[in-house]
Amino acid sequence: MNVISLEQEPSRKDVVLIVDDTPNNIALLTGLLQEKYRVIVATNGLRALKIVRSGMLPDLVLLDILMPNLDGYETCKMLKADPATADIPIIFLTARNEATDEEVGLNLGAVDYIAKPISPPIVLARIGTHLALNRTRKLLKDQNKYLEHLVEERTLELERTQDAILVAMASLAETRDNETGDHIRRTQHYMALLALALQKHDRFKDFLSEEVVGLLFKTTPLHDIGKVGIPDSILLKSGKLTPEEFEVMKQHTVYGRDVILAVEANLGRSTKFLRLAYEIAYSHQEKWDGSGYPEGLAGDDIPLAGRLMAVADVYDSLISARPYKRAFSHEEAIDFMKMRRGKDFDPDILDAFLRIEGEFRVIAERFRDHDPDEDRFPETLRSSEADREFLHKHQNSSSIPT
Repeated sequence: MNVISLEQEPSRKDVVLIVDDTPNNIALLTGLLQEKYRVIVATNGLRALKIVRSGMLPDLVLLDILMPNLDGYETCKMLKADPATADIPIIFLTARNEATDEEVGLNLGAVDYIAKPISPPIVLARIGTHLALNRTRKLLKDQNKYLEHLVEERTLELERTQDAILVAMASLAETRDNETGDHIRRTQHYMALLALALQKHDRFKDFLSEEVVGLLFKTTPLHDIGKVGIPDSILLKSGKLTPEEFEVMKQHTVYGRDVILAVEANLGRSTKFLRLAYEIAYSHQEKWDGSGYPEGLAGDDIPLAGRLMAVADVYDSLISARPYKRAFSHEEAIDFMKMRRGKDFDPDILDAFLRIEGEFRVIAERFRDHDPDEDRFPETLRSSEADREFLHKHQNSSSIPT
């Protein structure tokens, strides 16, 4: 007699597997159960295991203990050890009626223990109870899976919304500057490229986990958020800034830091995301030799996120046209940055950049500046999903091919 799974026949009777080597017991139980249940019979434990391992899974097992070759206890152990059969309720039905026997059976994972000679109404009642409990358990398990799926969907939706808001906030700063929303996209990917290229470097491997690489990608758009506090007369000036104006411009790192500190204060705590955003916004203008701002930090005193951002930001500034400067070619930008190795840039980070500079060129082309008359703000938001897939696809690579 074959057993068909629930998925194959939703309206079928529950299936009970009787495992007993005594013909009289088999006949009694079959006669008792066959009207209400679909019955399968195995005359020993080995035969029972062969049946369930063939894919014919019962809804409940009635299991004798005293059988040749493989007794009921061992059969129960093996059923419970297999994930495919571990959740099938097992009722021991046996002539062994000592309390210690029952204790052993229940400790092995059986749901019930009935001593022979049996009382038919009691057997039917207990089988019905455990089948009902098992159906409820399956229903709850399915509901939990469904709820977990909903939570995953909602979490992903929330992350997408947060990413869109983050880019929108960063774009507010960019729209007041001579840079474009594509600068945000390019620097995000530059940061991911650098971080991934340095993941196995002895100096950086303990910091650049996959989680941190993902957070760097997400926090990079906030590197110039502080520019919202710079007056237009300075921010939009087409000529060279005076020393006094440059001092004002340098404050954008402080304003960016203060914005993030305010978020931390309102939240009541810091997070990895906010810490990285803080480090990027506040320290990306520091230089390896200590000649940068706002604090004049040098070497490893500069947060790693700031050192990575410095390379990404400078490269993109060099290859981008501005009212006060022409765009450098990729080769010109590379030559300039080589000259600043150990001065503006951490030597190891710049060396990693030089090894993958061709991939920077690809990113620059992929997210090249649009025509100024184009409506780039919606384009920025439309790009977020592609960016997320791009980073996820390559986060385990040493570099990111595009």
